[in-house]
Amino acid sequence: MLKIIEVKNRKQQKEFIEYPLRIYKGNPYFVPPLYGDEKKLFTEKNVYFKTCKSVFFIAERDGVTVGRIQGIVQLQYNDLHGVKQARFTRFDCEDDQETATALFEAVEAWARAQQMEELVGPLGYSDLEREGLLIAGFDYLSTFEEQYNYEYYAALIENCGYVKDVDWVEHRLFATPQQDERLKKLGQRALDKYNLKMGGEGLTKGQFIKRYAKGIFECIDECYKDLYGVVPFTPEMMKQMIDQFMLILNKRYLLVAVDENDKVVAFGICLPGIGKAVQKSGGRLTPACLIRLLRAIKKPESIDLGLVGILPQYRKSGLSAYIMTVLQDMLSDKHVQYLETNLNLEDNANIQTQWKHFDHIQHKRRRSYIKRL
Repeated sequence: MLKIIEVKNRKQQKEFIEYPLRIYKGNPYFVPPLYGDEKKLFTEKNVYFKTCKSVFFIAERDGVTVGRIQGIVQLQYNDLHGVKQARFTRFDCEDDQETATALFEAVEAWARAQQMEELVGPLGYSDLEREGLLIAGFDYLSTFEEQYNYEYYAALIENCGYVKDVDWVEHRLFATPQQDERLKKLGQRALDKYNLKMGGEGLTKGQFIKRYAKGIFECIDECYKDLYGVVPFTPEMMKQMIDQFMLILNKRYLLVAVDENDKVVAFGICLPGIGKAVQKSGGRLTPACLIRLLRAIKKPESIDLGLVGILPQYRKSGLSAYIMTVLQDMLSDKHVQYLETNLNLEDNANIQTQWKHFDHIQHKRRRSYIKRL
């Protein structure tokens, strides 16, 4: 008999966190989030409790967990955009329509009780969480920043009445046989013309973060404010993101361009690809996992483009050319095989045209769905 249970106690929380680890066990493409970060979802350490409402459900059949889903009302986003929108995320399920339908009916009923008028997703608390359902590219390793799912998930969701809202595409970038010297000159000319420089030279990772974190987040807010599902950062959110990612940052793959007042005008937060390092432990930071993790951070096989942005007033300056040369330079590291772009909105031509400077493939596609309640 199928039952939908709202997660209330620690045992149920454990089931919610660990169900994906079981359903994807042995899958070579699935990369788990850090286990400790998922546990924080249910504690006061989750700073999104201040700006969101959320609910967690698990599906159980004959005492065995067979699915899960989370519902979110992002109050900050709804207030900014004047909408009554709920989100679903962390949907995982056996290949069974009855189970999927029951999970979505539960989260939809919860959303209606919050006076919401539509449900979208997969979307997390903010766009820095995993988002989008994988609908193409199932035979590629997931990045640490994004979620993997089985191919049958799309049919389960669509059979519950959900339709496409937006798609994202992802690219894999490879080194070109020779860097374009014209690109390098154009980038340097932009720095000289606008009296800009690359910041952080001679700083340690900790010093870099201390000096530029606030400016980077301010730049992110400005650059990303009009993109799908985005909310501005609160001070608490900034701190949580720094705490979560500090361990896996490598100063070699961080960049900022600053003006004469040391204000951040462009940035690139690129992360060592740590997917393989955390697979075996299920995201738990065991001693063996930490050893693999530190190796991957120091000499990664791939680099994930986490966040890259340029303030609007500098977007036609040629500064993007400089950032492309920095990314190309990352591929000169002998151990780095490729860069992963992560999510680009399918209609964001400005960013996608930049990948012409690399040998590249478009290998994944993700979708956010919507349903009127």
